[in-house]
Amino acid sequence: MNGAPTVAHVLTHVLTDQAPAPAGHYTQAIVSRGQVYVSGQLPIRPDGLPLEDSGFDAQAEQAVRNLLAVLKAAGCGPQDLVKVTAYIVGVGHWPRFNAVYGALLGDARPARSVVPVPELHHGYLVEIDAVAVQPHAAA
Repeated sequence: MNGAPTVAHVLTHVLTDQAPAPAGHYTQAIVSRGQVYVSGQLPIRPDGLPLEDSGFDAQAEQAVRNLLAVLKAAGCGPQDLVKVTAYIVGVGHWPRFNAVYGALLGDARPARSVVPVPELHHGYLVEIDAVAVQPHAAA
């Protein structure tokens, strides 16, 4: 396309010390054209201390807090969430997940899926990933 204007596609990696550092070949989140794609957040404290031996509520709270910390580093808050997917070990944890999630997200009500799974890496009971839109890009 000779003479057609081009727009550079820039991918920005998000990294904050307020959430656990990636343990593999990925980034905490990536921003593309104002959309924020948050990698799966496990119940690991920002200092790297795992919570796999904690109860479900503590694990769910830490995973959501990690999600919120990554969102904040990307210039977003819970009100900017578009879609959240939560993977929980056992459908019996669904009511507790809903309570913890609702308390931490407040009035934000993004589209959401909760997927019961038989197990997660390292014996964790919950993992959460999400998509958000940066406020300045939402207009």
